[in-house]
Amino acid sequence: MDGKCAIVTGAARGIGLATADLFREAGWRVAMVDRDSAELARAEASRGDALALARDVSNPQDVDAIMRETAAWAGRIDALVNNAGVAEFGPIEDCDFEMWRRVMATNLDGVFLCTQAATPYLKETAGAVVNIASISGLRASTLRVAYGTSKAAVIHLTRQQAAELGEYGIRCNAVCPGPVRTKLAMAVHTQEIIDAYHDAIPLNRYGSEREIAEVICFLCSDKASYVTGQVIAADGGFESTGVGLPALRR
Repeated sequence: MDGKCAIVTGAARGIGLATADLFREAGWRVAMVDRDSAELARAEASRGDALALARDVSNPQDVDAIMRETAAWAGRIDALVNNAGVAEFGPIEDCDFEMWRRVMATNLDGVFLCTQAATPYLKETAGAVVNIASISGLRASTLRVAYGTSKAAVIHLTRQQAAELGEYGIRCNAVCPGPVRTKLAMAVHTQEIIDAYHDAIPLNRYGSEREIAEVICFLCSDKASYVTGQVIAADGGFESTGVGLPALRR
């Protein structure tokens, strides 16, 4: 029971699931958190060595339970990956307050709540926090007033956490994925958008879930022992170009 343990939120699919799998390959114990209990159960079915927790990161009581149950199961918490997020896009005029709050509750409040609740456990292990932001938090684009703002806030929250928690040996970093070839993205991106992304990204392609997971797990590992307060865009160079995509404006 002395092996390292990571909590990954939003772990039922996509980047979160890829990250959980990479941790497992490295010999870590993993608590997989997601509010989609059905999808989480499907993911857990082939990963019997993981702890599946059907919880909502925007609910303080659920968050406390995540930490308590993980610590009871693994005996320690060494890393927290705040990956859970929701994406709702649309024009500013169509973003009502209910939509704004739905996005902020998970994308920003969840990161705050989980990190705060995990801090006592991470102090004991000099652990690591990785917050999943987005290139939408680094550069403004249309249709993302709530989503982009939430991710920009996560970036600053990461720096606040790094500044305050560093004295306990806790490292806090953010990863900003660019376009990633997830099932959801491929379902909603038109061919025009796909072609535009390929043209705008210096590496001329979407990233994979596994590639993002590699960056996340590196930041949680001892190999990144002197890295904190950093914001890493894992985006094929997209953020560096500073070019908007007309195809995404409609």
